[in-house]
Amino acid sequence: MKIVACHNYYQIRGGEDQSFEDEVALLRAHGDEVITYTRHNDEVDGASKLGVARDSLFSRKTYRELTELLTRERPDILHCTNTFPLISPSAYRAARKCGVSVVQSLRNYRLLCAGGYLLRDGAVCEKCVGKTFAWPAVLHKCYRGSAAGSAVIATLQTSNRVRGVWHSDVDAFYTLTEFAKQKLATAGLPSERVFVKPNCVTPDPGWFQESSGPGEGNYAVFVGRLSPEKGLDTIISAWRSMPNAPQLKIIGDGPEEPKVRAFAAEHANVEFLGRLRLNDALPIVGRAKCLLMPSLWYETFGRTLIEAFATGTPVIASRLGAMAEVVTENRTGLLFTPGDAQDLATKVNHMFAMPANEMATWRAACRREYETLYTPERNYELLHQIYTRARQHAQRNAIPSRVLPVTAAKLDHCPS
Repeated sequence: MKIVACHNYYQIRGGEDQSFEDEVALLRAHGDEVITYTRHNDEVDGASKLGVARDSLFSRKTYRELTELLTRERPDILHCTNTFPLISPSAYRAARKCGVSVVQSLRNYRLLCAGGYLLRDGAVCEKCVGKTFAWPAVLHKCYRGSAAGSAVIATLQTSNRVRGVWHSDVDAFYTLTEFAKQKLATAGLPSERVFVKPNCVTPDPGWFQESSGPGEGNYAVFVGRLSPEKGLDTIISAWRSMPNAPQLKIIGDGPEEPKVRAFAAEHANVEFLGRLRLNDALPIVGRAKCLLMPSLWYETFGRTLIEAFATGTPVIASRLGAMAEVVTENRTGLLFTPGDAQDLATKVNHMFAMPANEMATWRAACRREYETLYTPERNYELLHQIYTRARQHAQRNAIPSRVLPVTAAKLDHCPS
């Protein structure tokens, strides 16, 4: 199959950027031809606010470039990951003009929330969900502290619903968990065309059988963007509250890096490692007693969860959103009350006090979870099933296409 993979990169690299690259690599590794079309938010620097706002509604540059690319390459699928703000819904219109089926990944809550996280002032916020126009987002300046920027996103959300973009211009969507699917359904998406496909970890990192053995590092680890929604304040408060807190390693970068550096400098048992390549971070995760995910927002998935599972490392996560769906309590990890540092400290102490044989059982369960649900092979199968559904929808709706008819196929474990 021939795919054009389309993505708008963020200024601060995050999980969506990594997932885009992983899916491109996965498709190519299985013999598909993949052409990438990308733009980067660094382009926003120096651009006029009015111009960026206009392009987020419909980018003439993207429309022109993608139309030329799709006409020349004649792919089977245009697969969009992030289109905000520079690619815009113009990507869908270009695909329609060229008779190419469209798949849209949904890896955040931007369709419902100007900030993308359904989070405000450190707590879950759903005030804009279900509203015709997201005026609370403008009132609270939810997009980068800007009323004007928030108004642009609110206008984009309303415009897409009114124009029927989600029903007419996209053939299939997928998100990462059932929880995220149910939340996103309130944005007016056609539920019969919204599928669930989790992330995967590729290549398989294995158990990292080193001299000390998996999990014998006797430390906790956090991996992720250093930003408020990730719950770093909860970790800091928990560690400060524990008289004999275990060793903690923090991996990542982001706006809260100065705070994390100061915290590490004050505590001998805390080590800040900065941003690491995935191949360098995974062995550290594999040797950890547990991985911490104290996010304050719902998370559409949390790819570090399955990176931990792939290395056999249990997780302590917030009892919230997708995290509560992915982590099975007392089998692959523990859940705690979001934002509750004392509850997190209690769960950390419990995990570090567990007998070795019980911990070995949990680690084996984590690895089995990865092997069952999150391998590259399983992910590739699900992704191609979604592509098949998208092509079938396009053909049923009389969209011109060069592709041959595809046969009906059951989308196993990819519920609609």
